[in-house]
Amino acid sequence: MMDKLFDLSGKTAIVTGSSRGIGKAIAHALAAHGANVVVSSRKADACEAARDEINADVKRKAAISVPANIASKEALQSLVDETMRAFGQVDILVCNAASNPYFGPMAGISDDQFIKILQNNIVSNHWLINMVAPQMRARRDGAIVIISSIGGLRGSPVIGAYNISKAADMQLARNLAMEFGADNVRVNTIAPGLIRTDFARALWENPDILKTYTGATPLKRIGEPEEIAGMAVFLAGKAGAFATGQTFVIDGGQTST
Repeated sequence: MMDKLFDLSGKTAIVTGSSRGIGKAIAHALAAHGANVVVSSRKADACEAARDEINADVKRKAAISVPANIASKEALQSLVDETMRAFGQVDILVCNAASNPYFGPMAGISDDQFIKILQNNIVSNHWLINMVAPQMRARRDGAIVIISSIGGLRGSPVIGAYNISKAADMQLARNLAMEFGADNVRVNTIAPGLIRTDFARALWENPDILKTYTGATPLKRIGEPEEIAGMAVFLAGKAGAFATGQTFVIDGGQTST
């Protein structure tokens, strides 16, 4: 039993925003633990490169690439349809793709920027989850993971709208955990701290922000994408079978201080 806790053989996972950063690390880790993985982001060439890297590393055709713009409901439905054609079902969904087109105080954000953040970080997750949940519920088995942020637990003078969206993702997971629980479909969020990704570059490349962050973090450093991937593997497999409706904080201890 113990050797099966993290075995994802025969499972199929969709990971959005998985051509780079946290999403790519998660897709890679899921494939390394036996899953078939669908790599998806907006740009086809980036998806193909990530797909090829994963397949070369795990030494099997574990990954396919299906580009999709998460702001388009039609594109997300195509992502699910292509996954079904390739693998027959969706067992694991990781909603990782997100947007943050604005850096600054809330008073300066445009309506279009605010709406884009809410659309891509909340509504698109809602759409995609509802596209895959019926089959999971029918099989009475499934794992859904939303990548949130510790920003959803605190305020910020520069990424306030993004933090609002990430708090909403935590509540989305709680609500859906209640709705899907009787059918053994689990819904959780992972809340990373500051991770060394292109997405968070504006934060960790700013010396003042980096010094403030690491100074208040027990581990005295920022995280790496691979350090988030292990939690996704845990939640996707038997090891996480009794976890639902939760937010798992992985931040080097920053929110504990």
